[in-house]
Amino acid sequence: MIYTEYGKTGKKVSVVGFGGMRFDTSRSKEENAELLHYANSKGINYFDTAPNYCNDQSEDIFGIAFKDMPEQFYCSTKGMPQAFDTAQKAREGVMKSLDRLGVPKINFYHVWCLRKMDHYDLAMKKGGQYEGLLRCKEEGLIDHIVFSSHQPGHEVKQILDEGHFDGVLMGINILNYPYRWEGVKAAHESGYGVVAMNPLGGGVIPQHEKELAFLGTEGETPTEAALRFVISCPEITVALNGFTTREHIDMACKVADTCKPLTEEDMARVETHLSQSMNELCTACGYCEKECPQNIPIPAYMMFYNNKKMFGTSDDDMKKKLSTEFEWETLVGRKAEARDCTECGNCEEACTQHLNIIDRLKEIAEWEKEAGA
Repeated sequence: MIYTEYGKTGKKVSVVGFGGMRFDTSRSKEENAELLHYANSKGINYFDTAPNYCNDQSEDIFGIAFKDMPEQFYCSTKGMPQAFDTAQKAREGVMKSLDRLGVPKINFYHVWCLRKMDHYDLAMKKGGQYEGLLRCKEEGLIDHIVFSSHQPGHEVKQILDEGHFDGVLMGINILNYPYRWEGVKAAHESGYGVVAMNPLGGGVIPQHEKELAFLGTEGETPTEAALRFVISCPEITVALNGFTTREHIDMACKVADTCKPLTEEDMARVETHLSQSMNELCTACGYCEKECPQNIPIPAYMMFYNNKKMFGTSDDDMKKKLSTEFEWETLVGRKAEARDCTECGNCEEACTQHLNIIDRLKEIAEWEKEAGA
């Protein structure tokens, strides 16, 4: 395993990190905790989780694993400024996470899921979340205050320039990196740690390896190429992977141990194949669905819509795919249809990719109508 310093913190972290968002919740917490031990045995020492991940089980799973973790590790968790909008609430959130994780302090605590500057302003208000986190840091309950962002690169740069944080977590992968690269470069050049989440596009890349074959060099799968891109970037400190099996861990560690940076020729080849629309893919993070008053399964609809954006699937073919989607795929058991959208705008407010969800739902509603679905 390769290790690198997280910004100016002095902490040496593994270039592959363990993201606690992809556990198989049909398995016991103890079984899932074994995955963390296995990852640690392979040299991974950066472990990231959050409240509510995996039906609110993730922090508990980490706590079980941390009780007897054999090697040194660093723990990362998070809190949203909307939920912890006072200093007191922020401290209570930290204390709850400490209790669940079973650790004396949290090494990296994120102001979580900044999607626009208003969220940052809320966190930084007088008597707000950041003030509470600073107190926790003074008490020795937190080592470093960092933030996670789903904003364009120039907004990430703006936040970093104000100098309140030690690092940033961003969704960065080989398909969408131009959208956030300004923030990545600014962070790296200013000595901040940069953690990349969703290096595989929330599962989009492994699910479409045939169509994305151009990503890899000879003998390399698109998934391996996508991991190599993030892991080998000198501007990125940690490539955060959501692991479900030991095989997933093995693949990421193998890439880390053997990878070389993509050459200029590699990137030119990739960029030739990629269109700007690749920045408009849904990664199924799920934030929009929680905000929909109509209970529309928006992530499922948007992942279905990815077929049009990524692969240029025609409207006629999208209509044909609907029946299969409704009967066998992600839209089975839906509680509402695309046509039930009231255009309240909550979903677009919550969207980490800043997608035009309402227009897409309208388009899908037309397909449903024309297909008689």
